[in-house]
Amino acid sequence: MLDQQINLITPTLIKSSQTYPEYREMIDRLLTLNKTTGSIQTEGYLEYTRMNVKRMNRWDKTAKISSEMEEMIKSISVPIVFLVITEAWCGDAAQSIPYISKLTDLNPNIHLKLILRDENPELMDAYLTEGARSIPKLIVLNDKLEELGTWGPRPKYLQDRLKAYKLDPMGVSSKEFSEGTHLWYAKDKNQSLERELMDLFKSTFDL
Repeated sequence: MLDQQINLITPTLIKSSQTYPEYREMIDRLLTLNKTTGSIQTEGYLEYTRMNVKRMNRWDKTAKISSEMEEMIKSISVPIVFLVITEAWCGDAAQSIPYISKLTDLNPNIHLKLILRDENPELMDAYLTEGARSIPKLIVLNDKLEELGTWGPRPKYLQDRLKAYKLDPMGVSSKEFSEGTHLWYAKDKNQSLERELMDLFKSTFDL
């Protein structure tokens, strides 16, 4: 995978990426035009995007970072890029990116950059999850834009839950399954995401 991305994650790509505030502003602007990001422009995807704005607004206000995680993040003393592949309509992205943004706000050495999946298919295909273009995908990079580690597209519990659902829905509709997913996020309050990112950072930065 590292060989695949060497020529894909370039300074030009990073320069063309968005900060979290720019990403949020873009989504709001598109919604005023009844549009969302990506190649699928349907009322369903517009509704997903509207819901995601509400989710991100909520997490922007309520997401909490533990003292242990805060100490870990602040101890990173080298320039790092958190590159996230996302789309505005993606529910998992809306649940996770606000927390990741809050992490990067704690340390000026860490720069959060967001790019859109459908505008970067080659890069997305270098970071598939079990063959699927699943998002969000966090790629941790050093100052030379070399990959140090990845996370995504969702906490392990939800990934396992999704795999089981695809094998046997057990009569649960896709709408009910999605509602269950977002209920889990609300109850979990980013705790699983934090634990998984802590494990990633510990191994990546030898913390």
